[in-house]
Amino acid sequence: MLKQAYETDRLVLHLSNREMAQQVAEYFIRNKEFLKTTEPLRSDDFYTVEFQRSELECDEKNCENLSGVKFWITCKESEKVIGMVAFNGIIMGAFQSCFLAYRLDEDELNKGFMTEAVKKGIEIAFGDIGLHRIEANIMPRNRASLRVAEKLNFKNEGLANKYLKINGIWEDHIHMVLLNENA
Repeated sequence: MLKQAYETDRLVLHLSNREMAQQVAEYFIRNKEFLKTTEPLRSDDFYTVEFQRSELECDEKNCENLSGVKFWITCKESEKVIGMVAFNGIIMGAFQSCFLAYRLDEDELNKGFMTEAVKKGIEIAFGDIGLHRIEANIMPRNRASLRVAEKLNFKNEGLANKYLKINGIWEDHIHMVLLNENA
């Protein structure tokens, strides 16, 4: 059973819930230009509270059936959402694997927040969820995300050509993997 919130030294990871719709919408509005280069194209309604509430409701259902778990990050002294860590496409059984995604507020870069949050997320994924493998696919030009994965001991398993359509363009991604050696 997952908890509603997990703490690190400086952060709180909140399990996705519809009550966070305003904070999440504000996060995306605040970071609209910054995230453009690493995200799919977004429609105008994506930036509304209503759209985000609907997305958060989907996150809740995914968590209930353990097909995906998403955490929104805040600093301990603030309610402002500064990022997200998600474990998507969870498959249990013999595979026990998922895809990792993470993003951070432009104003919070280079403070170690993303590494701290992803590290805690990995503890949850390997411990509470019981996963064996976490995969992260990162564009070669996204040096900050690659640094996070490398600091947390993800291994490069190769280049996936034209893997995801980002901002309207098919982009190559480096396939990074972390194994739970205790599983």
